[in-house]
Amino acid sequence: MIHQYKLNGYNIVLDVNSGSVHCVDDACYDIIQFLREEKLTRPQIAEEIIAKYAGTGDPLSAEDVEEVFGDLDELKNQGKLFSEDIYEPRAFDLKNRHTEIKALCLHVAHTCNLNCDYCFAAQGNFHGNRGLMSLDTAKRALDFLIENSGSHVNLEVDFFGGEPLMNWDVVKDTVRYARSIEKEHGKNFRFTLTTNGIGIDDDVIDFTNREMNNVVLSLDGRKEVHDRLRKRIDGRGSYDEIVPKFQKLVRSRLENARVKEYYMRGTFTHNNPDFAADIFHMADDLGFDRLSMEPVVCSPEDPYALTEEDMAVVMDQYEVLAKDMIRRRKEGHPITFYHYMIDLTGGPCIYKRISGCGSGTEYFAVTPWGDLYPCHQFVGEEKFRMGDIWQGITRTDIRDDFKLCNVYAREECRDCWARLYCSGGCAANAWHAAGSIRGVYEDGCRLFRKRMECAIMMKVDEALGEEAQRDQTPEEEHEDQ
Repeated sequence: MIHQYKLNGYNIVLDVNSGSVHCVDDACYDIIQFLREEKLTRPQIAEEIIAKYAGTGDPLSAEDVEEVFGDLDELKNQGKLFSEDIYEPRAFDLKNRHTEIKALCLHVAHTCNLNCDYCFAAQGNFHGNRGLMSLDTAKRALDFLIENSGSHVNLEVDFFGGEPLMNWDVVKDTVRYARSIEKEHGKNFRFTLTTNGIGIDDDVIDFTNREMNNVVLSLDGRKEVHDRLRKRIDGRGSYDEIVPKFQKLVRSRLENARVKEYYMRGTFTHNNPDFAADIFHMADDLGFDRLSMEPVVCSPEDPYALTEEDMAVVMDQYEVLAKDMIRRRKEGHPITFYHYMIDLTGGPCIYKRISGCGSGTEYFAVTPWGDLYPCHQFVGEEKFRMGDIWQGITRTDIRDDFKLCNVYAREECRDCWARLYCSGGCAANAWHAAGSIRGVYEDGCRLFRKRMECAIMMKVDEALGEEAQRDQTPEEEHEDQ
């Protein structure tokens, strides 16, 4: 399978099955298009190409076209163009081999000190009772993870809510417990904290710098955008209160933390489809350089749901953002956008490319009462309660269903060029959109494909820039100076 597109002056050809990316000239791009369509013979293609470029400033001879055919044949022989799909026969077998658990999302607080309109967790209680996780439950969750982690050494634990800082003492004591037992079991715990920022103080900053591998900070961007939906319980906006706390935490983290990772994580809605302006505000006005903006996932009837008109704006905004990030990189002050992080050389292993995040098999969410769900977005959906941290997985039928949840289990994915980048997409979004974990959330797919086109284009730009720099002669370097 081949995917071709033009973006930012580049003609990009992606060989889906091998992952090879090619940046080609106009004639080569057109020839590949003809070969994909399989309607003309090679002599007919050559005739069409020669005629098309005859009146241009760069006419082609029969020999020129034949040379292009030769280059394409060489790429095909190398498995870098028109390659075969060798993964489908192994997809379901690979998924069945992986049953050890490597990550938990601990819902330490099913309550929140904000009242965000679009909250998928129903303002923190996940459509159920409010509650805080006890330390005993949190400890048992870590024991459960160790007992079921098999050969995994690095174990991931996310502190989530609601708002986890509303149960901060349990968070700290849970981390201390993990550190006290990890070495005897040959494990290494890596922690993430996701917070809305209201409860951040010096103790939170100091502890997260020492113990948290990542901190995710919720901010939707510009003040008017953020305050419209992310409000305090009394209706006041939260921007003015949390931004100084986020800035202090990030400054301290970059200076003092063992691991420097953090992300500003926002949500864009019908109110701000021009979300690139929010990214630029967080980068230029607030000083944050590790950023993420997610599309809202909600009922189409909700007033903040993205409309079809919004989708066109969002698609354009992804391009605006990508081009601006290229400018920033070239000027020496780059920013990171989570959805544009892509590794075209070392990338995820093929198992990850096929099976995705591992929800319901390798990753689970734990409620304050110890119940197990496939992931945080399924919490509160009683039919997806899989067991608890004392008895383990008792609904093995649900786990078996998630084992089959891979990119080849979705008919809609078979003809999608981005399938080995998204691994079939989010099971929770599919469930809420299509009523099946093996369905698809089409709007999410459209946005994902656009993000991947932008991310790949940025890598092409970077690679060509590095190549040009390597090819530059000493005389040319002197002239540039």
